[in-house]
Amino acid sequence: MAQKSRGLYSLGVNRPEPSTAPSARLIGEHPSIVRLRQLIDRVGQSKARTVLIYGETGTGKGLVARLLHHASSRTAAPFVDINCAAIPGPLLESELFGHEKGAFTGAVGHKQGLIESADGGTVFLDEVRELDMVMQAKLLTLLDTRRFRRVGSVRTTDVDVRFIAATNKILLGEVKAGAFRDDLYYRLQVVSINLPPLRERGDDLFMLAHAHLDVCNKVYGSRMSQLDPEVEDVFRRYAWPGNVRELENLIERICLLEDGQQVMLKHLPDRIIREARNARPLPAASGAGGTGQPYHVATAQFQKQLIGDVLTECRGNLGDAAARLGLTRHALRHQMQKLEMNSL
Repeated sequence: MAQKSRGLYSLGVNRPEPSTAPSARLIGEHPSIVRLRQLIDRVGQSKARTVLIYGETGTGKGLVARLLHHASSRTAAPFVDINCAAIPGPLLESELFGHEKGAFTGAVGHKQGLIESADGGTVFLDEVRELDMVMQAKLLTLLDTRRFRRVGSVRTTDVDVRFIAATNKILLGEVKAGAFRDDLYYRLQVVSINLPPLRERGDDLFMLAHAHLDVCNKVYGSRMSQLDPEVEDVFRRYAWPGNVRELENLIERICLLEDGQQVMLKHLPDRIIREARNARPLPAASGAGGTGQPYHVATAQFQKQLIGDVLTECRGNLGDAAARLGLTRHALRHQMQKLEMNSL
């Protein structure tokens, strides 16, 4: 089964695999990451059976899913990572649920499915939006009953797993477009986690760059340890559409192909330099070494920005926005009053 590369540095988490309090190893001091650590620990340790992770490509949805698993009481059981877009449609049901001998041409024996293999643990459904309507209905039944049938079987099988789904699309918009079941959306949306893009994490960008330089130096024997000031300026201005994964891949390529102890402007692709020079600089971090703003001020600004963005996406609908943020309508309204915000 094809899997997306997670990068040498696993999108910002120290190796080896985390055991206790794994979110403490999540790199960054931006308020959004501080809040994310707290949320991972709280949700991971909770009894929530479904979690939905939103985030752009490369923001670390797979990493957060693993951290949730390791923060839970299920950490000793399997974590099964399933990329819903990587398995061809005709094979997906058999891969997920397994099949009986003779269920279809080529089914020469009994096969255990990926979901059954995760019994007691966690199933991570990456790119869940890519499931077709038939598989969405089967997943909904599984979430509701905790039972499934193997392909070709008349018997049901019980399974105890936590489901973590992830998407880089606004599922509510997919529901309104008729591309995603509304009942499945609300079933997955019990707890939602929104991952910030790298361009909104301020100086975390440089913390991640130096951390990945350290890893690549150990792996490849390179000596890169610093970023030239011109490179820092380009990094701050560039929008990072591929987020942390793009940054890691860039650092890895430079350590592989270039010599010296400093990442220089000449080491960067022309495309990145060109796009950065045509853009405004990104804001500095509000954590240590950033703008120097008091923590509570920076946190309030982040909360206002996050709530405002979600309200805009939800066209001012407080109920939808509250669901996206993992809050009740009352809690969201109370938080907006504290922040002196008006609904759209």
